[in-house]
Amino acid sequence: MKTKDRALEIVARLRRRYPDPRSELHWQTPWQLLAATMLSAQCTDARVNAITPELFRRWPDPAAMALADTARVEEVIHSAGFFHQKAKSLVGAAGIIVERHGGRVPAAMADLTALPGVARKTANIVLSNAFGLQEGIAVDTHVRRLAGRMGLTRSQDPARIEKDLMALVPRPDWGDFNHMLVLFGRQVCPARSPRCAACELADICPKRGVKNA
Repeated sequence: MKTKDRALEIVARLRRRYPDPRSELHWQTPWQLLAATMLSAQCTDARVNAITPELFRRWPDPAAMALADTARVEEVIHSAGFFHQKAKSLVGAAGIIVERHGGRVPAAMADLTALPGVARKTANIVLSNAFGLQEGIAVDTHVRRLAGRMGLTRSQDPARIEKDLMALVPRPDWGDFNHMLVLFGRQVCPARSPRCAACELADICPKRGVKNA
């Protein structure tokens, strides 16, 4: 099976398994999604969801966060790890959003990636989920691992992986593809013990890097 055909079949089968995939982060506004996604770097979604209620209670929008004492933000997000840099990025990003974008999270890739602590992965998640804009595919740990395992890329570089996947996956599916791979990676295809015998992709997956597949 050609790589393009395999990618389309993977999307179709994952779509049947996850007809309405969503981020497991809890959010209500574009700012909340941006902040939660920034916190999720090298941190579990469950931990972020435990932190954000208090974070959003104290600083519910960019205007409030822009005026926050960074040390106080650090106290609230401490358990997310890398809290010094994350707090600095949150306050800095909020300040730019207030100064340059009228207090509204921008809906453009260039504007989002100009914010401190925001790279393409975070920007893609915000654009897709908050604004319905498919500008790319968010490449996180699960996407990087499964894309390689499924033979959709040979690269380990997130930028190259994103380009490879964008050429294979239909644009309307870009946002959901991230969610589907994250869910599938957690439920069926974890890093150390993939459940290949129970996997609906087993017959078309090359299982690269899987021992005793």
